[in-house]
Amino acid sequence: METIARVRREHAKGRSIRAIARSLKVSRETVSKYLRSGETAPRYERHVQPYPRLAAFQKELERLVEENDCQPVRDRLDYRGIFKQLQAAGYQGGYDAVRRYYVIKRWKQRQPAVTPPQAFVPLTFAPGEAYQFDWAEDWIVLDGVTTKVQVAHIRLCHSRMPFVQVYPRQTQEMVFDAHAQAVAFYGGLCERGIYDNMKTAVAAVCVGKERQFNRRFAQMCSHYLVEPVACSPGAGWEKGQVENQVGTLRQRLFTPRRRVTTLDELNAWLRGEVVAWAQSTAHPERKDRTVWEVFQAERPALIAVTEPFDGFHETTVSASKTCLIRFDRNRYSVAAIAAGKPVQVRAYADRIVVWCNGQRIAEHRRVFGRDGTIYNPLHYLPILARKPGALRNGAPFREWELPPALAKVKARLGHSNDADRQFVAILAAILTDGLEAVEAACREALQDGPCGRDVILNILTRRHDVTRPAPVAVPAALTLTIEPAADCARYDRLRAAREVCHGAA
Repeated sequence: METIARVRREHAKGRSIRAIARSLKVSRETVSKYLRSGETAPRYERHVQPYPRLAAFQKELERLVEENDCQPVRDRLDYRGIFKQLQAAGYQGGYDAVRRYYVIKRWKQRQPAVTPPQAFVPLTFAPGEAYQFDWAEDWIVLDGVTTKVQVAHIRLCHSRMPFVQVYPRQTQEMVFDAHAQAVAFYGGLCERGIYDNMKTAVAAVCVGKERQFNRRFAQMCSHYLVEPVACSPGAGWEKGQVENQVGTLRQRLFTPRRRVTTLDELNAWLRGEVVAWAQSTAHPERKDRTVWEVFQAERPALIAVTEPFDGFHETTVSASKTCLIRFDRNRYSVAAIAAGKPVQVRAYADRIVVWCNGQRIAEHRRVFGRDGTIYNPLHYLPILARKPGALRNGAPFREWELPPALAKVKARLGHSNDADRQFVAILAAILTDGLEAVEAACREALQDGPCGRDVILNILTRRHDVTRPAPVAVPAALTLTIEPAADCARYDRLRAAREVCHGAA
C-alpha cells in the first residue's frame, strides 16, 4: 500500500516510469499497472490458485484425503502424514502447498460454528520444578493381532522432554512401573508431579484442590520426593503440555499402527524415537536450542533416586487344594505348603510374587489374557514324591521342558511303573540339592554309563561338603612315655621263620 502511494507521489513530481521502477526496485509493468488503475490500495484479482508442482498430484491428494477421512479418528493422519504419503507417490514440492490445499479444500469448509475462544494464562516452569503425567489409548498390531494398549505419557514442564511407555492396563502397578522407567530414563524426577484425578492415584476428591491420595500412590511419591498435585475435574488444560504431547506423539509414533512382536520391543523402539524427536525439535521458548539440549541442561536439577520404588499392588487370595491361585482372570501355581491357605499376591507390571507367612512361595511372569493356567512343576515335587503315579498324567508335568541331562536320564529309564518311581526319586533330590546339582549328577552318570536312581543319588551324596570333625586333644596323662617304633624288619624275620618251619615239615 505504501509502495502505491510512493509511485503516485513520484509520478506526480514528473519522474518517468523507468526512474520510479529503478528507485523503488519494482518492475515497470507494476508501476504502469498502479498508475493505470488509479487505485490507492492493492487488490487481489486472482480467482484460480495455480499449483505449479501440486497440480499433477491433486487427484492423488484427493484420494489420500478421502481414504484418510474413512479411517477411525485415532488412525487418521495429520497434514504431515498426508504429505509423506504424497512424497512416496513422487511429489517433490513443499509441505506448505499441501497443507494449504488440505485446509482450504477439505477442512475449512466442514468446520461447525465457531464457539467463543477461552482465555488462558501462559505458564513457565523452572528447571526440575514439575512434570505432568497422563494416560492415553492407542492401537498396535501385536504379534499379528490388533490390540488396544495403554500408553503412559510423562513430560518435563521446563525442557518439554517426553517419555512414553506402553502397558496392557492402566492399573496401579503400571503407574508405579512407568515412574520407575521414567526415573531411569531421565536420571531423576522433578519436585512436583501434576496428575488428573485417576482412581489409581486419588482416593477422594475434596473441596477445591484438596485431595485424598491413595496410600500406595502417596508412598511412591514419598519415595521419589515428589509432591503430587491433582488437576480440577474436567480441566485438562491444567496439564496442557502432556495433553498436547498425547496428540503429537500419537501421529508420529502410532499412526499408522505399529507392528511388533512384544511390548518390550515396542518400548525399546519408542525410547529411540522419543530421543530422535527431542534432538530434532526446537524448544518452543528457546528457539536456538533443541528440546534435547534444554533437557541436558535441566538434568542436574532433577532429584536423583538411588533405588526404584517397589511398585506392587497387593491383594489376598486363597490357594486351592491343587496348589493354584486365581488372580486377574488367570491361575498360577504356588508351593505345595500353601495349599488351602490364604496367600498375599504382589502384582508388578511384568510379574507376580506370592507370599505366605512372610515366605516367598512363588514367582511367575504375568499374563494378561483370560482363563490361562501357569504352572511351575517344582511346586508339585513334594506331592509327586508321595504320589509318583501323577508323573504321567499330571498337568504341571505334561509340557515341562527338562534340562538336557535329566531328559536323557528319563528316556534311558523308559516307561514303566518302576521307571517312574526311580525318576521321581531323582526329581525329589531337587528339593534338597537344587536343580543344577541334580543336572550335573545326571550328566556325570551318563558319561560313566549306568544312570539309575541309586547311581545319581550316590553321586549327589558324595558331592556333599562334609566337614571333618576337629581333632580331640589328648590329655597329658594318656600320652605314651615310649613311642612305638615302626620296624618292618620284624616281618622279614617272621617270613624267614615260616620258611624254616615248612622246610622241616
